[in-house]
Amino acid sequence: MGEARVTTLEGRHQAAAHPVEDETGQGFLRRLRTPRRPRLRFEILLIAVSYWTYSLVRNAVPEQKSEALRNADWLWDLEQQLNLAFEESVNHAVNSVTWLVIGMNYYYATLHFAVTLGVLVWLYRSHPGRYAATRLVLFSTNAVALAGYYLFPLAPPRLMNGGGFVDTVVVHETWGSMASGDLKNMSNQYAAMPSMHIGWSMWCGLTVFALATVPWARVLGLLYPAGTLVVIVATANHFWLDAVGGLLCLAFGYALATLWYGSGPYALPRVVPEDGGGGVRDKAGRFRSFPGRRGTGGAGVVADGGKGTGSSRGPGIGGPGVVSPRTPKDPDGSPAAGVSARTRAPEEATPRH
Repeated sequence: MGEARVTTLEGRHQAAAHPVEDETGQGFLRRLRTPRRPRLRFEILLIAVSYWTYSLVRNAVPEQKSEALRNADWLWDLEQQLNLAFEESVNHAVNSVTWLVIGMNYYYATLHFAVTLGVLVWLYRSHPGRYAATRLVLFSTNAVALAGYYLFPLAPPRLMNGGGFVDTVVVHETWGSMASGDLKNMSNQYAAMPSMHIGWSMWCGLTVFALATVPWARVLGLLYPAGTLVVIVATANHFWLDAVGGLLCLAFGYALATLWYGSGPYALPRVVPEDGGGGVRDKAGRFRSFPGRRGTGGAGVVADGGKGTGSSRGPGIGGPGVVSPRTPKDPDGSPAAGVSARTRAPEEATPRH
């Protein structure tokens, strides 16, 4: 006679949820890369510190005015050789319509921050499982941009010598712009490559387009970066090639987030428990969620954003009355009498001889 061996369903889930960690730290790294619900205070502090650091480093980069002007002349000549030097024509056309150019000046000065923060808040509230990965895209994009400001100082078209561009902010006295009045001394005026107005707006647009369920919101998501491109060119704050630089930085951000999480940011589960215990990673490092697993507070991971209550996906989702697919059943298909769905073992205890 041997000892009776009983395997419970809950024990199986615990074994799957907590794989044996090796001594090389792979377990810790796996936990670090697993999506988890963000915490409000930490996120507010992180965003504030990150933006302060970004602004500090960007403005600490030597302005290198003479080199920035030479680079602007070189870039302008390159666009002319490509027959794509259309910025001056757009700038003069928009400047002739006073109400339009003033509106674009305020668009440039305000939406850059307001829309980006708005999308972050929306992600935090509605897509917490995808928040960290999508935020990583934005932060890594900014990090690459800082390298661009240092390695390739560039004057915007409005500051070129003899370029013929109209500085719309100065001409129309736009209030609050970092390029006018005393505020211009708080920002590096020769850090135009890459354009983070394009990088951030494209990040916002792609995020809204990928995750919004309302058609008009998805359309606005696509229109926002397109409108931003028109604005940065019309106000002579950037060349269109600066926008290309911003897109390349953003592409790096998405590549890094995908490598880190093993999946595209928008393909991750929409909702995860606070402890991030809604899944594991396979041998290739890709995240695999447990739709029916119990997490913190009994909340299950729902990859499609649906609600967990009332579902028969597995334990911890539908409540005490839910029957697991592995629950022993009578010949007629009903649960075995006297066995609870939460405590029933998938196999009867069998003595070993």
